[in-house]
Amino acid sequence: LLLLLRLGLLEAEGRCFFNRTEEYCVCYNLSQESASSIIQCLAASVVEFRGGELERYVAFPIGDPDPSTAEMLGSIGIRKIIFGDLLVPEILLARVLRFFSYTRVQELAFESCVFKGRGNWDEMADQHLPILSLRFHNVTSAPLTGREQDLSSLSSWLETLQEQAVTGSHVTSLPCGIGRMFQALRSLNVAQNSLGDESLMPAFCNGAFPQLQVLSLQRNNLTSYHSVCESVQLLHELQHLDLSQNQLMADPSSSCQWPVSLRIFNLSDTGVDEVLTPLPPGLEVLDMSFNHLRAVDISLSSLKKLFLSQNMLQTVPSIRNYPMLDTLHLDNNLITELPWDEVKLLGHLRDVTAAGNLYNCSCSGAGGLQALAGMGNLGQGWPQDYTCRSPPRYQGRLVKDVPVSVLQCNSAAVIAPICVALALLGVAGA
Repeated sequence: LLLLLRLGLLEAEGRCFFNRTEEYCVCYNLSQESASSIIQCLAASVVEFRGGELERYVAFPIGDPDPSTAEMLGSIGIRKIIFGDLLVPEILLARVLRFFSYTRVQELAFESCVFKGRGNWDEMADQHLPILSLRFHNVTSAPLTGREQDLSSLSSWLETLQEQAVTGSHVTSLPCGIGRMFQALRSLNVAQNSLGDESLMPAFCNGAFPQLQVLSLQRNNLTSYHSVCESVQLLHELQHLDLSQNQLMADPSSSCQWPVSLRIFNLSDTGVDEVLTPLPPGLEVLDMSFNHLRAVDISLSSLKKLFLSQNMLQTVPSIRNYPMLDTLHLDNNLITELPWDEVKLLGHLRDVTAAGNLYNCSCSGAGGLQALAGMGNLGQGWPQDYTCRSPPRYQGRLVKDVPVSVLQCNSAAVIAPICVALALLGVAGA
């Protein structure tokens, strides 16, 4: 904020608005804010600057702050700064970024910004910044390919960065040399870009992202299940991989091994029609919803959560194959009955959703669902989204309304003891 004051961005009417409850301050049009308006943002933990023109400040001299200013910068409690809808000259950004080393800002985000030109990052050599999270969404900039030398001056900072997101920004490649700068990165989100199979292997080369635990490749141009598997094999710390909303073609003969460290695997909406093995033995969460699965025949002893909604399953996977399972989602399949005998034996199973299926409301079918609901294990959708498809007399009725009393479902179990008792009474009377 003090830097913006020095740049002369605060000239006219106040346009900053501070929400004291959320400690959030937003300022519109950087070239029209007043000092009296922006000062209120000093009490916020998150400050957002939306809109404005920075090109006319490219020639403005920016030097290191004097000791008193540096001390004041260090006392400000702002933890996150967001820049949105801005044209950002990269040369100005390179000179301004040094100021963050005097603050306690830990998160920096750019939304719907255009980065223009190429900056001189030499002044950032050996410079450490407190920023641990860096996010870009819907930004336009020069391609990363060939810029390894430009960004090498940032290595002292980049090697300490823990979270990086570049989403919705038409990224087509991640050069190996740049990946090797991120020695401490734990989370990388490159969703909604244009990454293809051929660009992944160089991106995750030997030595790149050695500490990476969370990787989102959601909604890119990936097509080969086998190629993606081979590309991430060197990520030995990877725990969470999101490949959702890519159209993956599977090679059944592939024997590629996913990183054994993987615990959460999202393959939802990828167009697959079978669960390909081998899967990591320690997998705890598997999401294969919104696909074309007709059957699931796998066994994972550590699996805790299995999401299979919006598929073409006619039967429920054998729950005995997942002894640790606590969550099972089966909404909108072609299932006619839940295996109540298996479900009631699995004590860990706490969250089951199976709305929108083709239920056969026989005594066992309706009774099992009612019993599961009675235990409080049926989640969202019960009872309004559980309807009978058969037999004809119950078609369209809610499963909860189907009578499943012993007399109606197993009259023999009631009549037989009565007949025996009457017979004994007759014998005694004789």
